[in-house]
Amino acid sequence: MMTDANPEIAISAKGLRKIYRGSGKAPAKEALKGVDLSIRTGSIFGLLGPNGAGKSTFINILAGLVMKTEGEVLVWGFNIDRNARQARASLGVVPQEINMDVFFTPKEALEIQAGLYGVPKSRRRTMEILTALGLDDKASAYVRQLSGGMKRRLLVAKAMVHSPPILILDEPTAGVDIELRKQLWDYVLELHEQGVTIVLTTHYLEEAQELCEEIAIIHEGDVVACEPTEKLIASLDSKTLMVTPLEALAAAPALGDFGAELKPDGRLAIPYQPSKAQVAEILERLSAAGVGVKDLSTVESDLEDVFLELTYRRAG
Repeated sequence: MMTDANPEIAISAKGLRKIYRGSGKAPAKEALKGVDLSIRTGSIFGLLGPNGAGKSTFINILAGLVMKTEGEVLVWGFNIDRNARQARASLGVVPQEINMDVFFTPKEALEIQAGLYGVPKSRRRTMEILTALGLDDKASAYVRQLSGGMKRRLLVAKAMVHSPPILILDEPTAGVDIELRKQLWDYVLELHEQGVTIVLTTHYLEEAQELCEEIAIIHEGDVVACEPTEKLIASLDSKTLMVTPLEALAAAPALGDFGAELKPDGRLAIPYQPSKAQVAEILERLSAAGVGVKDLSTVESDLEDVFLELTYRRAG
């Protein structure tokens, strides 16, 4: 079975379920509950969720490391059941755990990986990839001599040896300092500009908000949201008005339906829903309470607010 050279959808999951059978007294666990998800070719897609939400199970099913219970999954147009080899070859997966043979050099590790994927020696890009990830000066050092951040970049290098059209990054910057994180993302964004589809899981929500064009949030095996990033953030009908009073306050004033919190810096934080209230109404309440306003600003919701609303607060 052959597919289009550049399908419109890079990854498609329909009705994807995974049930881990229990053992002993441990009950069976449904890790994925009929997940429907489409990831557009050429996008940077964020897959977010709390620990145990099902993200790793989803990735491992794509990579052929976990057998699904039900559903259909296509990777680059290839069905993972009928065309498993082609589907796996379409992916480069950077795992969360650093697991590699410490007695090889980075250069040897990439050469072996390329051989496993059947890349002819004439088409291998070992030094090009190592240079792009800032590892060229460590090409002949043993992996055991590399720092944690360098090992994580080496995982990215190994994932790219066969030039896959899809790169999956599972917590790629965990434990990586700011400078190395920037270098890693510069390379990933360069790959994206070349047309590589990027799928990212991360606990750094500001990272996902800045990089991802579309985000899905998984909670307890269900996709509870999947929207373009800006639309997802806008869907949370919540803002906070930050007010600097003309005179210092000893306590937050009573503002009727609006709750107010007095911050240590003397400002008032007043949350409100733009769909139900206007700033002018809050200012009227402040005036009625005898609070003069020296300055004010509005704090918009961010991805962290959306994430908390859809996961932890829902669970509570």
